[in-house]
Amino acid sequence: MCVCAQMCTYDGRMSSELSTLQGRAYRSLFGAQVVALLGTGLLTVALSLLAYDVAPGSAGAVVATALTIKMVAYVALAPAVSALTAGLRPRTVMVGADVVRVMVAATLPWVDQVWQVYVLIFLLQAASATFTPAYQALLPTVLPRKDDYTRALSNSRLAYDLESVLSPVVAAGALLVVSYHGLFVGTAAGFVGSAVLVLWSRQGAHVVDVELAAPFRERVTAGVLLFVRRRRLRAVLALDLAAAGATAMVLVNTVVVARETLGRDGDSVAVALGVFGAGSMVVALSLPRVLRHRTERQVMLTGTVTVTVALAAAVAVTSSSTSWPALLVVWFALGAAESAVLTPTGQVINAAVTEAERPAAFAAHFSLSHACYLLAYPVAGWVGQAAGLPVSAAVLTVVAVAATTVAVMTWPAGEPATATTSRSRP
Repeated sequence: MCVCAQMCTYDGRMSSELSTLQGRAYRSLFGAQVVALLGTGLLTVALSLLAYDVAPGSAGAVVATALTIKMVAYVALAPAVSALTAGLRPRTVMVGADVVRVMVAATLPWVDQVWQVYVLIFLLQAASATFTPAYQALLPTVLPRKDDYTRALSNSRLAYDLESVLSPVVAAGALLVVSYHGLFVGTAAGFVGSAVLVLWSRQGAHVVDVELAAPFRERVTAGVLLFVRRRRLRAVLALDLAAAGATAMVLVNTVVVARETLGRDGDSVAVALGVFGAGSMVVALSLPRVLRHRTERQVMLTGTVTVTVALAAAVAVTSSSTSWPALLVVWFALGAAESAVLTPTGQVINAAVTEAERPAAFAAHFSLSHACYLLAYPVAGWVGQAAGLPVSAAVLTVVAVAATTVAVMTWPAGEPATATTSRSRP
């Protein structure tokens, strides 16, 4: 084939890929994810200020309890909600979740009791535990090409990283002109925008055939059983646990290392968290190209090995003899490694299940992956407080080594990471 013909073929392929990613369906769905994330980020800031008003002497405890309720709702409710909504159009499920989130956000400004905060946060996170798995299960239908789907997964990873950076900035700017109650309006507006964008999408009309005659309890446990029975999915869960250790180490202990160990000012906390996010974004941007030449298994195992090495390095950088540049290097490595583990996960799950199994599988993964954080956060925080940060980093390193070993043994190198058909492979 001549060079001109090759270039034309390449240009045509790239144009086809870009047209898919720029299509109305994906553009609307991704926009819905972004504005919903922004609304959630504004809610986090507003919740802290609300807690101070409702319980000025124990605001930190209120926020901590609210975040714990969030994680419990994620872990406990996602499979049950997936079973309840089995057979419904994904678009209907997502819009319904957004409606609930709008109603909860609109109610929060009138809260004046701590128990009301807890109830509304539970309802809000229950709706989020409905929306996110439905979105994740719909993406492969909207983007059936592997390259397009990989780009979409990278975009989702970037959206999460950017939300953690931009939401506090947007909230700070809004607080210059309105009270924190105005942030609840912004939160509600984000969820309204999400619902509108989901409706704007023409995708989601496809209904997957689901065996609704099965007992409800079987439908609830179906997704979890997929992770128990299929080797690649068991490996995914082990890798999730290693990645959770990286995230927990950074989110829980950055403020302690920066302020107490290194004696730096409050701005250093934001810088360190930003470096962690930058590492994640760099990898997320490069993965679509990397995954053309490497399998998901190679990328994810490389990521978890890097997590292990970086956590081992964190034992040193959390000690009193560390330096600020060393901490930033390790935090960047943790962000990059976490992204390498988590970004391709959707591709692996999608390849391991049938189309009918997809909603239950993504709901189960949403629940099980957050259960990993419920394990990692206490290790990072409680062990760090009781025995010191180097000890908590060492414990998380041991957990990462064990998780990596399980993943390597569970996911054989010769087993394809991606199926070529919609049929599952055990």
